[in-house]
Amino acid sequence: MARYQIPPDPRKPENPERPRHQRHDQAEPVPWLWLGLGLVVTLIAIAIAYNVAATFLARSPLDVGPLEPTIIVLTAPPSPMPTATRQTILPTAVPTFTPIPTPDNAIAPEELTIGFYAQVANTEGTGVRVRGGPSVNNISLLVAPEGTVVLILNGPTESDGFLWWQVQLEDDTEGWAVGDFLEPAAAP
Repeated sequence: MARYQIPPDPRKPENPERPRHQRHDQAEPVPWLWLGLGLVVTLIAIAIAYNVAATFLARSPLDVGPLEPTIIVLTAPPSPMPTATRQTILPTAVPTFTPIPTPDNAIAPEELTIGFYAQVANTEGTGVRVRGGPSVNNISLLVAPEGTVVLILNGPTESDGFLWWQVQLEDDTEGWAVGDFLEPAAAP
C-alpha cells in the first residue's frame, strides 16, 4: 500500500541557507582605515605636484641673445610761419550737361539686343516657353504665343545647346526664352 507524503512547500527553497551571523560588537565603526588611506593619497599627490613644479622651475631660461635698448626720438615737424596771402577770385567753368542718347526703339535692330524688343516667331503657332532660368531644366512659367512682343533684359546665355535671352512680357512677367524663337522687332 502507498503511503501519503506531504508535498514540499514551494515558498521554501530546497537548500536552506545557513543563518547569517551579525556583528554585535559596535554600532558604527570609526573609519580610521579610510582616514589614514586618504591622508596617504593626499601626501603622495602633494609630493608629485612639488616635483613637477620644481622640474619646470629648475630649467634654464631660453637664450634670446643680447638685448639692445631701442631709442625713440620724438620730434615735431617745424610749424610754418604764418604769411599773408592774397585772395584771388578765379572764374569757374560752368558745367555743361551732356545727355546720353537713348536708343531708338521704334526701329528694329538687325539682331537681338539688350534694351530692344523682340517678337516670338518660328514656332509654327505653338509659342515659346518662358522659363524661370536659362535651362530646359528650369520651371516653365508660361507659353508666350507666336507674335507676342517682349523686351530683352539680358543675354545671351548658352545652356543645353541653346542661346537664352531674359525677356519681359507686357504683364511684367520676366523669364528666359530660347533665342531661336525670337526675332528683333520695333517697340510696340
